[in-house]
Amino acid sequence: MIKIGIIDDEILARKVLEEYCSKIDTLELVLSTGNPLVFVNYIQKNDLDLIFLDIEMPELNGMEILRSMINPPKVILTTAYSEYALESYDYGVIDYLLKPIKIERFLKALSKVSTSKIESSTKHNKAEELQIKHDGMPINISFDSILYIQSFGNYLKIYTDSRMYLISETLINITTLLSNNFQRTHKSYIANLNRVAKASRTHMFINDNKVPVSTTYKVIVFEKLEALAKSSN
Repeated sequence: MIKIGIIDDEILARKVLEEYCSKIDTLELVLSTGNPLVFVNYIQKNDLDLIFLDIEMPELNGMEILRSMINPPKVILTTAYSEYALESYDYGVIDYLLKPIKIERFLKALSKVSTSKIESSTKHNKAEELQIKHDGMPINISFDSILYIQSFGNYLKIYTDSRMYLISETLINITTLLSNNFQRTHKSYIANLNRVAKASRTHMFINDNKVPVSTTYKVIVFEKLEALAKSSN
């Protein structure tokens, strides 16, 4: 079964997707909400294979949610607006459905979701090391040793307890390789939340390093930090 979530503040749009999902035996609808923060809280503790995500919503819009997620489930965007289509594909979105959504278009988008790919991604997320190439040589870096990652032009700087690695990669691509403890905090930064010593409204502190937290990611960052603090008590 493919576990499905629907996040859309329009009740009628949710009902349409719920009805479509009910017609497919391999789909299990486990979350349907009009409040994006309900989804944010749910995904921290539960797994989903695929989400239908609206863009225009109060408090957090769909693009903000996309930018904030590390190791996200598969995503199909649902919206009445087409101007976000190009940006959305930077985040690995499977498809982009314009409302009102016809069942034929729904089924076409669903056909792009491969169960085998979902299972492979789920298994991969259980890895405990980041595999990179540095100076042409394969290197495994334990997740626990990574402090944060910074975008540097066409490269990434990976800061660890022992040293910094400079690799040719993008933040978007590397997010698919990281565990759930890593969170995008800024357009140019990903932080290991397990290594955060303290945080302010605009920055977090990891060892002697000051990592920025932008307005876009602030809500997600502090929700996750709070959840980690509670789980450790």
